[in-house]
Amino acid sequence: MAVERMPITPEVLTWARERAGYKLEELAAKPRFRKIADWESGGPGPTYLQLEEIAKTLRLPMAVFFFPKPPDLPPIEETFRTIGSEQFDEIPPNVRLLLQKARAFQLGLSELNDGRNPADTLIVRDLQLNLDDTIESAANRIRSELGVSLDAQFEWRGDIDIALKSWRSALFRVGVYVFKDAFSAEDYCGFSLYDDEFPVIYVNNSNPKSRQIFTLIHELAHLLFRTSGVDKRGEFEKKPQGEMARVERRCNAVAGAVLVPDAALADELPVGPQPRVDAQRLAAKFSVSREVIYCKFVDRKIITQAEYDAAAEAWTAQLGSKKRNGGNYYRAKIAYLGEEYISLVLRRFYQGRFEEEELADYLDTKLGNIDRLEEYFFGERR
Repeated sequence: MAVERMPITPEVLTWARERAGYKLEELAAKPRFRKIADWESGGPGPTYLQLEEIAKTLRLPMAVFFFPKPPDLPPIEETFRTIGSEQFDEIPPNVRLLLQKARAFQLGLSELNDGRNPADTLIVRDLQLNLDDTIESAANRIRSELGVSLDAQFEWRGDIDIALKSWRSALFRVGVYVFKDAFSAEDYCGFSLYDDEFPVIYVNNSNPKSRQIFTLIHELAHLLFRTSGVDKRGEFEKKPQGEMARVERRCNAVAGAVLVPDAALADELPVGPQPRVDAQRLAAKFSVSREVIYCKFVDRKIITQAEYDAAAEAWTAQLGSKKRNGGNYYRAKIAYLGEEYISLVLRRFYQGRFEEEELADYLDTKLGNIDRLEEYFFGERR
C-alpha cells in the first residue's frame, strides 16, 4: 500500500524553518525530519504524521504548509528595536519558538476581545518611559498605575507565591497579559512583545519565583519604552552596546525601584555587620530575591561588587542543589496560561464563539485534555 504524501509548498516549509531559527542540518538530524532537504527542494512531501510533527516543532498550524506562498508577516525581530541583529541571531530556536507562540497568543487575544483590550486602564498607552526620567519618578508612576501599595506588599509577608500572583494580577488589570513556560534555556529569564493593544510578557517558569517577579517588572519597563525586550543573563545584561545598554540598565534599575522603593528601604536600614543576614530579612519584607536587595546594597556602597558576586554565586548554588520533581500537567498549564486568560477563553467558548477544537488551540493543549483541565481549573478556584 502506497504511503500518502502531503502536497505542501516547499517555499513555505523553508520559510517556517528559518522563521523558527533552525538550520537545515539541525532538523535533518531528527529521525522524522531526515528527508527535509528533499521536501524543501520539491521532492515527495512528508507523510501526515511527519507534517504533524513539523507543525508542532515549528509552532504553526498544519494548514499554513499548504499555502501557495509564505504568509506576509513582518519579522518578529522588528519589534526589538534596542536589540542588535547579532544579539537577536544568538537567541536559540526553542526561545524563538516561544516568541512566535507569544505572538500567536497576541493574535488570539485580539480575536477573543474583538480587537480591543478590555482593561479599564491600558498602561502602555497611559504611561511612557524615556531615558531622561529619574528612576524614582518612573518607579513611582508605575506603582501608581499598578495600584500596588507598600502596605499590600508587606502583607504578603515574604510569601513569594502570593507576591508573584499579585504582581501578575496587577499587570492584567492594566492590560498586560503574562504567560509562562519552561524555556529550556537557563540564561533566558523572559521576554516581552510590545503591542499598543495586547502587550504580552513571557516568563521562564524554570527560574525561582522571586526572579520571575523581577522579570515581570523588568519586561514591563521595556514595554513602557515602547519596545519588545529580552531578559537574559550574561551578554544582554553585562555587554550590551549603545541604546541597548542604556535601556537594559534603566529597565533593571526601574524594576529594582518598583519592587523595593528607596524610601521604604531606608526605613529598614541601617544594615548590620552581616549583610547577607540583612539581605535575607529585607528580601522577606519586600517579597523579592536576595539579589535585588544586594543590588541596592551595592548602589549604597554597603557592600562591594565582589561581595555581591560571591553571594549571588552562593545563592545560585543553593538553588541548584534542590531537586525538581515532575509536576502535575494541569496545574502547570493553569500556571503557564494564567487564571485570567483561561477564564476569558472559557467564557468565550460558553458564549458559543467557537468549537472545542479552537478551544484546545486557545488553551495550547490537546482536545482530550480539555475536560480534566476544566476540572482542575474550577477546583483550584473554589
